[in-house]
Amino acid sequence: MRAAGWMTMAMAALAAPQALAADAPSQASLDRLANTLGYRLTMVDNGPVCPAGIEGCFLSTITLTLPEALPADVPTKGLSLYFSFVNRLPLVESDIFTHRLVNGDVQQLTLKPGVTLRPGAKHEIRLWGVGSNFSKAFGMPNAYLVADGLKPRTIAATRAVIDPETGLEILTFVAPMTDEAKLATKSDADKTRWLTAKRAFDLQAGRLAPEAKGVVILPKPAKAVQGKGTVDLSRGLAVSLTGVDRSAVGPALASLGAKEGGTLPLTIRIDPAAVAKAEGYILDAKPSGIAITAHDAAGASHALRSLAQQAAFEREKLTSLRVEDAPEYGFRGLHIDLGRNFHSRDEILKIVEAMAAYKLNKLHLHLAEDEGWRIEIPALPELAEIGSKRCHDPSEQTCILPQLGAGPEGTSGVNGYLTAADYVAIVKAAAARQIEVIPSIDMPGHSRAAIKAMEVRHARLTAAGKKAEADQYRLIDPADTTEYRSIQNYSDNTLNVCLPATYRFVDTVVDALAAMHSEAGAPLKTFHLGADETAGAWIKSPACKAMIAENGGDAGKLTPRFIERVTASLAAKGLRTGGWSDGMGHTETANMPKAPHLVQTNIWGVLHTGAIREAHDQMNRGWDAVLSIPDLGYFDMPYAPHPDEGGYDWASRGVDPYQVFGFMPDNLPANAATIRNIRAEGKAIEDKPVLQAGHRVAGLQGQLWSETIRTDAQVDYMLFPRLLALAERAWAPAPWTPAYQAGASYEWGDKRVDAAKLKAGWQDFAGRTAAQFPMLEKIGVAYRVAPPGARIASGKLEANSMFPGTVIEYRVEGGAWTRYAGPVAVGGPVDVRSRSADGKRASRTVRVGPAR
Repeated sequence: MRAAGWMTMAMAALAAPQALAADAPSQASLDRLANTLGYRLTMVDNGPVCPAGIEGCFLSTITLTLPEALPADVPTKGLSLYFSFVNRLPLVESDIFTHRLVNGDVQQLTLKPGVTLRPGAKHEIRLWGVGSNFSKAFGMPNAYLVADGLKPRTIAATRAVIDPETGLEILTFVAPMTDEAKLATKSDADKTRWLTAKRAFDLQAGRLAPEAKGVVILPKPAKAVQGKGTVDLSRGLAVSLTGVDRSAVGPALASLGAKEGGTLPLTIRIDPAAVAKAEGYILDAKPSGIAITAHDAAGASHALRSLAQQAAFEREKLTSLRVEDAPEYGFRGLHIDLGRNFHSRDEILKIVEAMAAYKLNKLHLHLAEDEGWRIEIPALPELAEIGSKRCHDPSEQTCILPQLGAGPEGTSGVNGYLTAADYVAIVKAAAARQIEVIPSIDMPGHSRAAIKAMEVRHARLTAAGKKAEADQYRLIDPADTTEYRSIQNYSDNTLNVCLPATYRFVDTVVDALAAMHSEAGAPLKTFHLGADETAGAWIKSPACKAMIAENGGDAGKLTPRFIERVTASLAAKGLRTGGWSDGMGHTETANMPKAPHLVQTNIWGVLHTGAIREAHDQMNRGWDAVLSIPDLGYFDMPYAPHPDEGGYDWASRGVDPYQVFGFMPDNLPANAATIRNIRAEGKAIEDKPVLQAGHRVAGLQGQLWSETIRTDAQVDYMLFPRLLALAERAWAPAPWTPAYQAGASYEWGDKRVDAAKLKAGWQDFAGRTAAQFPMLEKIGVAYRVAPPGARIASGKLEANSMFPGTVIEYRVEGGAWTRYAGPVAVGGPVDVRSRSADGKRASRTVRVGPAR
């Protein structure tokens, strides 16, 4: 799920001049200070000479500018500044502030005794972090001031704003990152270079695709042939169904946009004998009528979606068409993290429709994390009431800490949860589109929100004299003195796996989710328990003494025992267990279900550092292995290595649609021929252990983790169009894939991977993707508009695009935006940008200068 490599930013604590009226704290004065305090976050160097005792450091600074009109009565008692910074901070240098880690990424700066701050003064705080900061996206918003007896106030300069041109959130307090030599890499060994406009032009020049003609269906069908004659959907449809309920194909029918009660026959028939493969279909569209024969309801829906795409492209009058098609993999999924930052029911419902449009069939909803619990569990109301809200309450009795720049108020959009009714509505909508919802509650690590919520429950019931009831769902051993830090820097985020209350809690949550699925008419099939990144907890827990002894004194074996016990409990309920590969891999096969299909493992090792080992090992166990490899499908990673592209980058500096499209699921080592490692080096990957005959991946899943994704528009931007590339690869085979040979490894550019087929495949896909943009806009998806590639050669601006037909605009210094129609003479640097198909949104603006 998530390896370290984070960052956020912010500030400091203040006091007033000597004339302070410390005995008369003023809310108005604190408010004025928060509204006028200047704040600038600057990424200075990713490869500096580190202070003694710190390895692998980077340097950032925060510059605070005090207002000239500094309030005379600024409260000083308890005055502090809280901020989020995800990387560990072993050293904070300031002559006026002291630093304290609160927990996780929440930091506190406090004024040193005797310091007087002057109106108009500037103060620089040097932040020495561990790791790197390659993007402006690591800056976190909503730093805030706190003083005794007063309400906390967000520093206005640190609030995010929405760019009216792109529709995306921007952090204006983060300084531009322009020094590539200091900021693009950590060492000379790293070959990563920013994807500037000129480099993008050169990259795209070798991949340029023509605009689509003929069949534009995505994912690409196994067989599609156009004939003679025109099928006119404007006549309206006369629908006839055999073997399938209208409810099972209703949304797909609606996607056609054609009225019913018309004269064009549309017959839909379920016939597994005629179409042998699950989810397969035959679509035969002629002027006289449209006939769909499908293996099952899913196949019928897929046929209608294919018809809808082609009809939209041909404006309701489509050329006669016959399609025979079925998916390559049974698992074609999307994971959305609601835990770190919440995203609305309406956003999820929109994504469900987009998933169905491109034949994805598994929605993995990540409903709980350290930073938030996002689903109502009626028997345990504190989970949603407390665990879904982040605000400034150090006691955490009304909310949990404001991690990830949530701010102190508890009212920002990153807070919230799905009510039971919301969740039922999502499951219903998904089921009507042949999509299975897989709920995920990460445990035993990543559980801080649940732990804190259950501590509030425990305190409430204990105060009411109900000690036994209070203990029923207490998830910690209060006598545990173990000290640990999770990867995300928490000291208290792990369920105690030795307590009966923990297993009672799991059962209660799973039963509640199962009841919601039952109400939706779509029984729960799979429960995903996470099981990854568990910190070194429990070592000194009295409750775990016996269990540790039973495992040879090795506390590290307690997590596998927990996974095995929960898996057995789920199997007894008729449920499959899902988990992330690092945790699942430590279980003992003998202790897991005898029927391996009851185990789903999501392979999330990075391609060059563990994916093959995890994938082959766990496929060889007979488990359903779903490729969730970051290089393939972590859509919270940036599209390209550039400081203005958002997302974390611990696993990859860039995951663009081309890389996703080109992935070869059936020969993992072969991907070394097309995908470089994290340092942009072409390296072979050892095929160890080898994949035993008879095993194959169950499918592919895209992931959107949400640490830096705070708005629904950002969700759309990060998912699309990359998700279309994943849908293509999960449905149709990659013809450039060499046959898997046990033990074979591949070099960068290895000729056994057919580069000509890959290029031709990409050009075809890029044309079909561009044809889908109007459909995405109709659904309401604000997909990413990629900035153009551009160069100035011989005094002329030349520009190109990733996808054909994209409108490009340019602007000479001080001039108006002009549509680019071909090479044009310019003088000096030029700004360029792209526009969405409907013209309503722009890409980020990039600048190109004359060649030097």
